[in-house]
Amino acid sequence: MYIGLQHYLILSALLFSIGLYGALAKKNAIVILICIELMLNAVNVAMVGFSRFVVPAQLTGQVFALFIMVVAAAEVAVGVAIIMSLYRHRETIDATKVDLLKW
Repeated sequence: MYIGLQHYLILSALLFSIGLYGALAKKNAIVILICIELMLNAVNVAMVGFSRFVVPAQLTGQVFALFIMVVAAAEVAVGVAIIMSLYRHRETIDATKVDLLKW
């Protein structure tokens, strides 16, 4: 079986839509953070797929995917720190019960 660009893009769209649904529908802040990571990984799959089939001699998609992973790691570090601070002050990580204008 030949795996083409459309297979990569279908996988990427499926991962992105699962992540988007989770980020919009869930209330737990940690689950929302995980869903955002899933959407970033979907973008990585699309970048690598385009790089492999459009310009196979260059590694531009892989380099962009590496940068996206670095940004995602920094985003997780900041997000977990914010969630920990939020839990210390509010004792909840429910995104609907958080209003940051009132301490």
